Amino acid sequence: MFEANSQNQLLSPSQNPLEPPLQHSPEPPREQPRQGRGGLRTGAIIGLILLLIVVFVIGGFAGWVYAGTKSSSSGSTLNATALDTQRESVAAKVKPTIVEVYVTLAKGAALGSGVIVDSRGYIVTNNHVVSGATTIQVILSNGTKEPAQLAGADAAFDLAVLKIAVPKGGLSVATLGDSTQLKVGQEVLVIGNPLGITQTVTNGIVSVLKRSVSEGQGGPTIQNAIQTDAPINPGNSGGALVDLQGHVVGIPTLTAIDPEFNTPANGVGFAIPVNRVKTILPQFIQTGSSS
Repeated sequence: MFEANSQNQLLSPSQNPLEPPLQHSPEPPREQPRQGRGGLRTGAIIGLILLLIVVFVIGGFAGWVYAGTKSSSSGSTLNATALDTQRESVAAKVKPTIVEVYVTLAKGAALGSGVIVDSRGYIVTNNHVVSGATTIQVILSNGTKEPAQLAGADAAFDLAVLKIAVPKGGLSVATLGDSTQLKVGQEVLVIGNPLGITQTVTNGIVSVLKRSVSEGQGGPTIQNAIQTDAPINPGNSGGALVDLQGHVVGIPTLTAIDPEFNTPANGVGFAIPVNRVKTILPQFIQTGSSS
């Protein structure tokens, strides 16, 4: 808020009577010259005009500031609402392409996520989700269960491709983006089945690009990983890292571990660039292996 202090002094002509002529009888006191009263009124009018100008300018400026603040606030609200709507639209578009991957092992079972990447029934997931599996089952977003076969695996990048029979009605297929176009600070969503809770969506940003990370001691090192602060919990592995255009830009794979407590570190997760998926997918479909 701005304050204006205006001090206007209204000056009138001198009130001293004119001296009488020498040796003449004193003249009666003269009336205040009209010019003096006119000057007083003129000064008052000028002062009033100046005051009105000051008030008008301050009022107009304050109104402009208020209007600008209100406009900025309204713009921020509209932008936030538009962003929420965009997230909802992306989630609705991508969720039907995300599946649960349930595997049985020699000892126990495991659960992860997968992304339908081809209408012929090909699904991308993490290699560590299906490694050592005796059976693999895929659960589609509508609850349909389909047995799956391993079409190929790329242990160096922790990727695997599964194949299922195409159900009646077909499959919803994800759109693969271009991970080389990602920017640090860009918003992304993670969609998967953390802790077995299906169709879960979380959001965050791209924290770092081209990160090299390893899967524990002696594990393979994944090159050019995408680091994000979007939560990646057990069960999210093999799901989708998605931009706000609804394009899959990565496959979530790892969460950093806090060495002090041996628990997942909040806000430090990693995804495999989708461009690697685009490279190996045709090879797996044709030969069952990648080069």
